[in-house]
Amino acid sequence: MSCNCLENAKMLLDKTGSTCVLCNGNIILTDNRRGVRPLLDILNSDVDVIGFAAADKVVGKAAAYLYCLLRIGSLYAKIISQPALEVLAQEQISVEYDTLVPAIQNRTGDGPCPMEHAVWNVSDAEDALRAIQAKLEELSK
Repeated sequence: MSCNCLENAKMLLDKTGSTCVLCNGNIILTDNRRGVRPLLDILNSDVDVIGFAAADKVVGKAAAYLYCLLRIGSLYAKIISQPALEVLAQEQISVEYDTLVPAIQNRTGDGPCPMEHAVWNVSDAEDALRAIQAKLEELSK
């Protein structure tokens, strides 16, 4: 099941122009916003995505922790950071990816992604969630 769902999620990521797709059989969630907000919205909703396959354009350590909290079953990333890969491996989430990078860069490409930076030294998903929320609050000011 997971393999077909992962392939379906990958295909939908490309065809729909979404930034992330979660799929489990006939249940498909897509979002075209960048960053971690789509994952936070799912986490804060009543939607249960345990065991879903996910496809995402960019997965840094912050997104990896959110995927762990969502308890997805498998993940495909076009670009993934080494720390994200390590987080997902610890949670035994199967991962496929196209490009592995040392760290995710910010959108202007002149420094680290603020979310990746916020969780760089974090080693627990709940602590990561708090750090992500604090960073988003700081950035919105």
